[in-house]
Amino acid sequence: MMRGAADQPVVEDGVDKEKKKKSRRSNRRSNRNSSGLASTSISEIHGEATQTPKNGNKNSSVSYSPTRQQGLDLHPSNDQDQESTRASDVAFSSMPTMHINEPDLVEVSSMHHLLPTDLSGKIVSKSCPTPPTCDGWEYINEECYAKSPIFLPHLSREAVNEELEKGFAFKALFRVNAHNRLEAYCKIDGVQTDVLISGIAAQNRAVEGDVVLVKVDPSSQWAKMKGLVNNLSLAEDGNMLSEANEIHGDTYKGKNKVDLGYDHVNSNCTVLPGELHYEDGSTSGETSHLQSIEPTCYNYADGHHLASLDSTYISSCSQQCGGLDAVERFSATISLNPSKRPTGRVLAIIESSPRRDCVVGYLNVSKWFNYRDGYKKETTKKGLFIFEQEYIQLTPNDPKFPKMMVLVKGLPDCIKKRLEESDATLEMELVAAQILSWGEESYFPQAHVSRVFGRVGEVEPHINAILYENAVCCTEFSPESLSCLPSVPWEVPPEEINGRKDLRNLCIFTIDPSTATDLDDALSIERLSDGIFRVGVHVADVSYFVLPDTALDIEAQLRSTSVYMFRRKIPMLPSLLTENLGSLNPGVDRLAFSIFWDLNTSGNVVDRWIGRTVIRSSCKLSHKNAQDIIDGKIDAESLNTTGHGFPQLYGNFEWVDVIRSIICLNEVSKTLKEKRFSGGALQLESSKPVLLLDEDGTPYDSMLSGRKDSNFLVEEFMLLANGTAAEVICRAYPKSALLRKHPAPNIQKLKEFEAFCKKHGLELDTSSSGQFHQSLERVREKLRDDSVLFSILMNYAARPMQMASYFCSGDLKDNVDWGHYGLGVPLYTHFTSPLRRYPDIVVHRTLAAALDAEEFLWNHKRKLLKENQRDEMKGRFLTGIYYEKDAIESVEGREALSVAALRHGVPCIGVLANVAAHCNNRKLASRNVKDACDKLYMWVLLRKKEVLLSEARVLGLGPRFMSIYICKLAIERRIYYDEVEGLKVEWLEATSTLVLNLSTYKRSYRRGNFSKFRPLEDVALVTRPCDLKEERCMSEGSAIECTATNVGVADLTRPCLDPISNCGIDPGVFPMTVHLLSTIPVALNAVVGADGPLDIGVRLYMSTYLR
Repeated sequence: MMRGAADQPVVEDGVDKEKKKKSRRSNRRSNRNSSGLASTSISEIHGEATQTPKNGNKNSSVSYSPTRQQGLDLHPSNDQDQESTRASDVAFSSMPTMHINEPDLVEVSSMHHLLPTDLSGKIVSKSCPTPPTCDGWEYINEECYAKSPIFLPHLSREAVNEELEKGFAFKALFRVNAHNRLEAYCKIDGVQTDVLISGIAAQNRAVEGDVVLVKVDPSSQWAKMKGLVNNLSLAEDGNMLSEANEIHGDTYKGKNKVDLGYDHVNSNCTVLPGELHYEDGSTSGETSHLQSIEPTCYNYADGHHLASLDSTYISSCSQQCGGLDAVERFSATISLNPSKRPTGRVLAIIESSPRRDCVVGYLNVSKWFNYRDGYKKETTKKGLFIFEQEYIQLTPNDPKFPKMMVLVKGLPDCIKKRLEESDATLEMELVAAQILSWGEESYFPQAHVSRVFGRVGEVEPHINAILYENAVCCTEFSPESLSCLPSVPWEVPPEEINGRKDLRNLCIFTIDPSTATDLDDALSIERLSDGIFRVGVHVADVSYFVLPDTALDIEAQLRSTSVYMFRRKIPMLPSLLTENLGSLNPGVDRLAFSIFWDLNTSGNVVDRWIGRTVIRSSCKLSHKNAQDIIDGKIDAESLNTTGHGFPQLYGNFEWVDVIRSIICLNEVSKTLKEKRFSGGALQLESSKPVLLLDEDGTPYDSMLSGRKDSNFLVEEFMLLANGTAAEVICRAYPKSALLRKHPAPNIQKLKEFEAFCKKHGLELDTSSSGQFHQSLERVREKLRDDSVLFSILMNYAARPMQMASYFCSGDLKDNVDWGHYGLGVPLYTHFTSPLRRYPDIVVHRTLAAALDAEEFLWNHKRKLLKENQRDEMKGRFLTGIYYEKDAIESVEGREALSVAALRHGVPCIGVLANVAAHCNNRKLASRNVKDACDKLYMWVLLRKKEVLLSEARVLGLGPRFMSIYICKLAIERRIYYDEVEGLKVEWLEATSTLVLNLSTYKRSYRRGNFSKFRPLEDVALVTRPCDLKEERCMSEGSAIECTATNVGVADLTRPCLDPISNCGIDPGVFPMTVHLLSTIPVALNAVVGADGPLDIGVRLYMSTYLR
């Protein structure tokens, strides 16, 4: 057992020593044969990450990774995690949320923070209590409560406030490492380095997503930071997602539009063939919702509340940091210790995570049956009797949550009936649960199971579980909400036509995916004199239909965003509004908010106009239609005669008008893009995997797809519109503007990535977003012959990026932290997608209030001027490029803005801050659903194929495992090759080279251990060259069965590999020599883990004559 640093030596006599030796030997034997729960609980309670050396003895030192593991690999090498991994042949588990990223590894220099302590930092006990070394199930039912408290009591609310006021502790968001639950990280606003919370005792019953009070340890006890100069593997947790790609994110609806938010730059899989969109996922202004290879990270709006610092820092840092507040002192201390990771412990849970009520998992009924049959057999008339005080273990689907105990008597009747019938299939059912409590004496939280979703491996139960886990509202809209909308058929009222600018004679069109039904933005362009272009962005005026505080508004705010899944959408607003009344469908009159810019040849705005309009779209173009026009594949004459599959054209326009507009818009967008990047914007653009669908809509393969000019065309003007809206609402309501910020990236991780690139001859400058972008472009040029490696680097360049979030301008002290790092702009918001995002509706209302106030002030000012002066007066002193601050801050100006805000329902600071917090939460949940569903359907694809071949690049390399990046799916996995039957492993430390070869020496058991070596087929899919030739011949003809011999399984017959999957992938041969960044062939397959979660397994793809 590990001893804390403060442990005192204990003098033992010879008899006691001998007894303890025997006890330890007995415990080791018991631990080898006990099931996972007991071993997990022991190590977790101690806060240890144990390793099992070759002699089988457990080591008490903390070591999260193999020594000298080469490659940018940050996965903790906790043996217990590895054992469970090997059971399912995969390196990472947990579908539907298959997480790829994890926190940095650390070397723990002191274990004080793993043990319960009082507020002064004094250790309360010398060690954590040790659970009984019996079977895990016995432990749950008989020993689930310790004789003495395991955890310290949480502080009262009064004590929490006192700690914060005195600066002795911080308010922080609690996040757990998905691959090592012993490691958690606390994100403190204003501090760029997260605080490590290591061990269950230090975590003090906090779970993923809680807002906690954390006390930081003295800097002398901090953990040593492990760099990743030699590694290119997974970075820290979920907030690594970069909003610089959020623009693509609209693949949610398949839209290739702008929704910048850098909510995540890496999305594993887009499922719409050929169409990518930008709002929640990609790289350019914000993030690619496709790329969520990173673990989920819940973002709460009140994360910006400043907390205070441990008293340790007040004294230790007083000379260097005099006059600074707690956060500034803490940051200064971190800067003085750049090689260390701050550590700490949880004192209280300030706000419980919503995820406590949305747990999805599996009941471990087999252990319960064994326990019941062995200890609790009693017979009644109906058979086996279920004891009311018995507990059954629940394993959450998300590895970031602890195992839980569920009281059997509280289970739904349908489950209790199946338990009485000894139905073992119950273990393969997905269930919904909520955490009820977690006492100080309990090793595990107590949960309640409320429902059963269905069988693991079936798509619909998994989708329902994903929606439940993310608290997505799937119910129909209430009659009260629907009654807020006008009946159909509906026409624009005459008073609206008279009160708005009439643009129905302007050539306006939409560019969206061919399958899109909610068209919320359109474009137009006119050529003026002197080389000036007037570009218009026209956005659906949803705020006209969704009035403040109505039933529809309340429901839209609760949903906050539309949720897009594979071939399915859960809308934020009723379809009557999103697909009819509010959608900018062609050939019909629609209400809009329009912004016009007069742009010169340099891309500078020389004038602008903002107002409410009436428009009539001339046509609905797909991205492919627009791209064909840009590429010159289509001309007006051919469209007028044959149509070429283009949509119908409405109004008094001809195709020549539309084609000319598209070409002009494309040229202007390129000028704007160049100007934006020269001004400091960052773009992390790379190809993303998409699923290919057959005629029935079933995925049959995947491919990499990138965005094209038609996507970037729309993106540039949406970015411009969002930035303009942010500027105007901040002018009008500097304390009540709903904005979107994107903080600077995590410096430590950015420096580590920079160091890795430098080691491999790739120079980066990360001093600013603009310099970062320019240096990445130079790397692109240098790697023009290795596009795969560049794509990998771009994915990992996004990992240090933090998440973008909505915020209320009046909720921050100043505008220092308002900027958007990825876009390189000081102000940004969301304005262009009100049919699917609630923040856009709030921004529309604020803009409407600004326009009303401006109109009132303009009329008031005209009355005061002489008639000959009125024509010289500039009317747009608030929404135009000229800003008359004095007029806005005058008594009349403040009164006009106040009246307009009340009329249009502009929220006050407190309400708006809550709206921003909720929208952040729902936006992240929506992205999690999208990512999880994409991965689920990728799993379905692999299950259908049985085997999918792909090339992979080696990102991390060592004596026990390698980390690889699978190009075809854009995901990362590990392959463990240590202690494999029939496989010889040579690790050449000096050159960081791995040699794998077949071995004739066979061992059935590991040295010093009773567990068997893993079979070679767990690590490699091995074929004979003759079988490979036969298979290829058959694949060229009919798809019949062919024979391939897996090692250890003679003459195994399986379906022939799909020629699409097998195309161009040749197997490797033994001996295989592997270096960092080598390309190797791998075989992928769908896996159902031992405890239920779905995952993607990966093995080497090899060929040999020796088997």
